[in-house]
Amino acid sequence: MKEEGIFPFLNAKGENDHMQDISKKPTVAIIATGGTIASKGATNLSLTDYGSNAGQKLIGIQSLIQAVPEITNIATITGSQLFNIGSSKLQVENLLELAQYINTLFQSDSIQGAVITHGTDTMEETAYFLNLVIKSDKPVVLVGSMRPATAISADGPLNLLNAVALAASPEAKGKGVMVCMNDQISSAFGVTKTNTTNAATFRCPDTGYLGYMQNFKPYFLTSPSKKHTYLTAFDVSDRTTLPRVDINYTYLGSDDMVIQAAIQKGCKGLINAGVGHGNMPDSIRRSLSMAVSKGIVVVAGSRVGTGMVTPVPINEKSGFISAMMHTPQKARILLMLALTRTSDTKEIQHIFNEY
Repeated sequence: MKEEGIFPFLNAKGENDHMQDISKKPTVAIIATGGTIASKGATNLSLTDYGSNAGQKLIGIQSLIQAVPEITNIATITGSQLFNIGSSKLQVENLLELAQYINTLFQSDSIQGAVITHGTDTMEETAYFLNLVIKSDKPVVLVGSMRPATAISADGPLNLLNAVALAASPEAKGKGVMVCMNDQISSAFGVTKTNTTNAATFRCPDTGYLGYMQNFKPYFLTSPSKKHTYLTAFDVSDRTTLPRVDINYTYLGSDDMVIQAAIQKGCKGLINAGVGHGNMPDSIRRSLSMAVSKGIVVVAGSRVGTGMVTPVPINEKSGFISAMMHTPQKARILLMLALTRTSDTKEIQHIFNEY
């Protein structure tokens, strides 16, 4: 009996109807940064990567590519290992280095798109950051896995193959930065991690998916409406750091201890993850108002995870900016970049509306 192999849609030559003509293959750069997709479990039954072991025992870019040789039927691949750490350990400096590397890479006409292998813990933050600072309409696709590379039923190889196919597709041009996981194409603005261990963790609860991957071909249902990539006003080409922005998580009975600590640490901005529609205890509001009086920019968000925090009179009176549809972690990314341009609250509110 003839074996079908792990990719049943591929023919005997390792091709399928949707793959590029071998003489016209685009060039896709794979940029490896670490994460579960590059991690080794203790055994093939180690299905999660967590705790003190998260991001440890990582394999390199060449091993990732060699694990999915069918990739070379879709595109000419260039690979680079920018760093190799779990995404829970990433710093702002890593994001700046990654953005600057991609922008330099895209200056070459020979590169048609980029795939970034990345840990899932902070993938949505990296994707949204890149969506705001990459100065090209070329596809940028973040991909990872929920199971280590050595696990039985590892999701990394197929995710990586789909991500390369997406980055190589002319239809992906101008769509901004995307996340490609579990056959789903998500926008950087809409995507969020919703489950700690499930392979279908990435969802777009408010915006819906941009589209789906089927037989290594993207089928787009919609396009991003928010400004992104080369259409944005943000430039990080010469930056080595960003203004400090902290997040205060509000809960029943919470006080202003974290806010006071953030102020003492010299934060330039504060995101308040409020309850419900951005609500907060009186002590939190008073402390945030004091922060505003010190020149710190305050954004009123919500811990809920979906929905919009619209501008309301009580927040506008306090001088707070509405997070709109940004989760606290994405509001932090946007505020750090906004503060590189202005500290005027009206202008920053416009930025939150626009991006």
